[in-house]
Amino acid sequence: MAILTHVAGRRGLGGRETRMLGRQARWQEDLFVAGPLRDLIPDDHILKRVDRILDLSWLRDEVRDCYDARQGRPGIDPEAAVRLMLAGLFHGITKDRQLLREAQVNLAIRWFAGYRLHEQLPDHSSLTRIRQRWGAARFKQIFCKSVAACGRAGLVDGQTVHLDASLIRADVSWESLTERHVERVLADNAAEPDGPPAPKRPGRPRTAAAQGKKSSPTDPDATLTTSCKQYRMEPCYKQHTAVDDRAGVIVDVAVTTGEASEGLELPRQLARVEAQTGVPVQTVTADGAYAHGRNYEHLEQRGTTAVIPPQTEARTARRIPARRFKYDARHPCVRCPAGKVLHRSTRNRQGWVYRARAGDCRACPLRTRCIAPSAAARVIVIGDGYESLLRARRQRRRWGHTEHTLYSRHRWRAEGVHGEAKTQHGLRRAARRGLWNVAIQVYLTAAVMNLKRLAAFCRARRVTSGHQGDAVLSGEASAFGMHAWSPRPLRLAA
Repeated sequence: MAILTHVAGRRGLGGRETRMLGRQARWQEDLFVAGPLRDLIPDDHILKRVDRILDLSWLRDEVRDCYDARQGRPGIDPEAAVRLMLAGLFHGITKDRQLLREAQVNLAIRWFAGYRLHEQLPDHSSLTRIRQRWGAARFKQIFCKSVAACGRAGLVDGQTVHLDASLIRADVSWESLTERHVERVLADNAAEPDGPPAPKRPGRPRTAAAQGKKSSPTDPDATLTTSCKQYRMEPCYKQHTAVDDRAGVIVDVAVTTGEASEGLELPRQLARVEAQTGVPVQTVTADGAYAHGRNYEHLEQRGTTAVIPPQTEARTARRIPARRFKYDARHPCVRCPAGKVLHRSTRNRQGWVYRARAGDCRACPLRTRCIAPSAAARVIVIGDGYESLLRARRQRRRWGHTEHTLYSRHRWRAEGVHGEAKTQHGLRRAARRGLWNVAIQVYLTAAVMNLKRLAAFCRARRVTSGHQGDAVLSGEASAFGMHAWSPRPLRLAA
């Protein structure tokens, strides 16, 4: 009977559990913390998982030449400074002032950087001075060592690489954009001779007048560009990324101005990827922006398979398309549909210009369908690597399941990395100004994303192996202290 009464008192009427009204004493402050700060952070927190695999002890000797060992005030510990920057990017915080305000109240960031509760955090301007003093090369080394650590863990294959580029909005306002008119006038005046002006040649000018170009004095490295013709041009930088196919690890990243062509970066990207991984690239995937004849020719010479869809030729209803003109590589000439020969004339940035004779075009029955009424002869541009481009177009029609699968993986591997960097780590807009500052932000963001993948991989292996407690990766001294998997249980002091 007593047991039944006790159960009914706990459940109350209707079988529901009854509770007393509680009270939390918010006005009381603890003078001491019972236990280490590490125990207050959940085990599945991203900073705690990354801390198990992160070892930046090598950084102190790397930046020692940037400091004076005999005079001056003690600076911030290099490892603590980098850990603060990484912790901010893990939370999507890109501004130093906002990062230090968050670290003041965030126990995870404070513990990850190595600051105790009573220790004062550095000023936000100190992180700016550190970036200026170290330069972009040392932050790039942090990224490269993260790639090497992922490779030692088996997350990098190196044989299949996805290339893509993305725009990063520069940290400038629209009101700061001005047109470069004075510089152009000064250059034109310097080029003019002191004597009387030369008489103008009859006919239309060979080259069109240069248009005014807008730039921002606050950030001259940023250039106006757009990713789509339907969008307006904005001052941007361009990030060039190479992603490994196995686990989505970023194996190479570079930053240029916004107007730089991503197609021209392909040879340099592949060289850097192979130097980083030590494995020759077998397959490259990219979008149509990399579909240049030079790139196809370069990949053929390397023996690399190109899964890059060629761009379709622009079609004009009133003109005979360029594909109707037959190119003869043995005898450098082009033959038109009427059987006339176009001979090599001049060279531009794309390749060689082939021009027909004015007399042949004047008496040609296809003249009205071939050239404009004001033109004297038909002109065809044969770009470098044109034969490789033709072979790529024929190969595109024979794409099978393997090629379509690789290109679909490119969409969510390479483009997914850019989306993750912009939505989760604040890379949609540059946090600071200058090409080297944006490069530092890109290097640290890529290192953060690689560390996320490595931490998730190590956690999955630790859970699969069934070991409890803390686990470390032991092995040779390296960038992040990772070589071979060796779980070790936590040893408590007696």
